[in-house]
Amino acid sequence: MKEFVTIKEDGIVEQEIKKSRFICHLKRVKTEEEARNFINSIKKEHYKANHNCSAFILGENSEIKRSSDDGEPSGTAGVPMLTVLENHNLTDTVAVVTRYFGGIKLGAGGLIRAYAGSVAHAIEEIGKLLVKEQQGISVKLSYAQYQEFANWRSKHDLEEYGTEFLADIMTNIYADKENVNRLLQDLEDYYSGKVTAKQSDVRIIELNLH
Repeated sequence: MKEFVTIKEDGIVEQEIKKSRFICHLKRVKTEEEARNFINSIKKEHYKANHNCSAFILGENSEIKRSSDDGEPSGTAGVPMLTVLENHNLTDTVAVVTRYFGGIKLGAGGLIRAYAGSVAHAIEEIGKLLVKEQQGISVKLSYAQYQEFANWRSKHDLEEYGTEFLADIMTNIYADKENVNRLLQDLEDYYSGKVTAKQSDVRIIELNLH
């Protein structure tokens, strides 16, 4: 898998702009069907709202992009919302902005600012994640070698996982794939070739972005 950015969690953020309520719903999704089902569920929940405009981006390469103005003047809601998702490099994310009209018309420019601003504000409030794959390395150590292992790990800022204390010690570390060969070589050098280490399983991790 490629690295990609998505929202930290699903959430709802509301703003009032010139007496209109703008409620932005953000959700992590994996498929177009899931995105459309979410949009429809918001439309049912807010069936009395004037508009439920939407935009979503899917795929590791952000290859699927859709937007809807849901009755607002063409180009004033869905596309500005989509542009905000693009500008934040988000994927696997759907945004629905529900508008309850407050009696003051915003004009085309005002609508674009309101819909784009609602999504941008919600992303800022909810936060973003970098999702990526890491490669595991399983390491077999004697008890004497293990005494030094913490020093080696701290040098590379690595945590250990699933440590088992048997006749020998079995433990695991995880690193970005491009660093694995270098770490294996460094581990061998550190123990003068007297250590057993090999690639193991892969895990998906999520890192907070600020």
